[in-house]
Amino acid sequence: MINLPHIDGPHMPILCLLLPLAAACGAEITTDSSTPEPPPNIVFILADDLGYGDVACYNDASLIATPNIDRLAAQGMRFRDAHSASTVCTPTRYSLMTGRMAFRTGYRGVFAGVGGPCLIEQERLTLPAMLKGCGYSTAMFGKWHIGLSFLDEDGERIKERGVPGVEQIDFERPIPDAPIHRGFDHFFGTACCPTTDWLYAYIDGDRIPVPPTGLLDRTPLPKHAYSRDNRRGKVAPDFDLEEVDLVFLEKSKEFLASHVKETPDRPFLLVHSMQAVHLPSFPADRFKGKSGAGPHGDFIVEMDWIVGELMRSLEELGIAERTIVMFGSDNGPEVPTVIAMRRDHQHDGARPWRGVKRDQWEGGHRTPFIVRWPGEVAAGSTSDQIVSLTDVFATCASVAGATLPEGAAEDSFDLAPILRGTQGEEPLRPYVLQQTMSLALSIRRDRWKLLVHRGSGGNNYVKEGEWGMKQYALPEADPDAPGQLYDLAADPGETNNLYSKHPEIVKELEALLEASKASGRSAPTRS
Repeated sequence: MINLPHIDGPHMPILCLLLPLAAACGAEITTDSSTPEPPPNIVFILADDLGYGDVACYNDASLIATPNIDRLAAQGMRFRDAHSASTVCTPTRYSLMTGRMAFRTGYRGVFAGVGGPCLIEQERLTLPAMLKGCGYSTAMFGKWHIGLSFLDEDGERIKERGVPGVEQIDFERPIPDAPIHRGFDHFFGTACCPTTDWLYAYIDGDRIPVPPTGLLDRTPLPKHAYSRDNRRGKVAPDFDLEEVDLVFLEKSKEFLASHVKETPDRPFLLVHSMQAVHLPSFPADRFKGKSGAGPHGDFIVEMDWIVGELMRSLEELGIAERTIVMFGSDNGPEVPTVIAMRRDHQHDGARPWRGVKRDQWEGGHRTPFIVRWPGEVAAGSTSDQIVSLTDVFATCASVAGATLPEGAAEDSFDLAPILRGTQGEEPLRPYVLQQTMSLALSIRRDRWKLLVHRGSGGNNYVKEGEWGMKQYALPEADPDAPGQLYDLAADPGETNNLYSKHPEIVKELEALLEASKASGRSAPTRS
């Protein structure tokens, strides 16, 4: 059964919505001859800050080899118009785990250090909890970054940021809103960005078994154009910043082997959430110099190798043919990375789109998304359907045979008709929403995209330097307009703002956006 939290008072209606799910899905899945085969296993591999142009099968001009991701695409479906739910990590990860746009929570920004509490509300149905109710074993290894509550010696939640906040942690106390309290049976990873944080320590379940003991000594760490964004936080003695992704990989491989050995007939969800290729670009020793495109290129090579290792594990364990593998990224490529890679290695992680991480333009959120589903998805297929990472939730529910309650996954669409090739040319989604870390919004319907704000919505295009995008600023075609309207079919580079030329389309899209905000959903009702 789904382990539902104690809920009373104003949240009781939500509990009533969650209860039917367990009955609809079933607490146990048997596999004897009188019952259907169990649903497939699901592996979701989430890269960090990986741009559309960082993967060879998406960018024919890339000089960085990604053979394992390319092979995954050759075995499944490659989406060419897929989007992270946000232009930054925290809201995208919330949306992946809930099927709901994070702007609906009202939270701005991203978490760092011991920032919390968990952005996923206690009563909200999550992807792992839903699948757990369908008989799945659920595990996540890697970066969480959706907020956690760390407690001091008085049992109070720490609210101070930076090193002072980390120093207040009582490591004898469990984290009350860890991933294992949001639907995962197993979790090993980090609170926020593994190598860009105030807290460099691993969480196992809901505790930190090896606490940090001192400030990070950056002296032995690599120093180059891609070693930026590395805070001098407190570090645990077992935390090697250049080996983090290899630790996560071993944990995922151990889970797979253990699961197949102990419960081979039970389906599982594995979320493998990488540090790669977020700054700082600290590839492990075995990958240094392998790409011919500097440290960040080497980091991309490591990321691709990890995908290959996970696939190899599935094959060696004999479960690859009954496992859906999804691969995606939480947003577009980072500012200093893009600037330096374009300059030093003629590699464009955002190609062919305008904008990068934090920007509302396509480069900030149009990302690689690949699905391999043997027997269901045609090998080597592609799709130009507009999809979002929020759609993973409803898709997994469909695969598992779950009926979603009305108060869950409000922005999630079932991609199964696209994956199975039955959708045709008819758009699955009537529109898709995007958000920035400042909660600036955009809406896309077919060829038309409306940004209900001026500028990028994220980065500074007036500023110079390694965090400034001035050199990529474009002239504004409609400088007095309060927003931006682009025809992506005619102008995929978003260079010609048509806001004032098509007021009727602006009005339609604004009304659609406001209706979605007012109703609290973009997916159709499920009654």
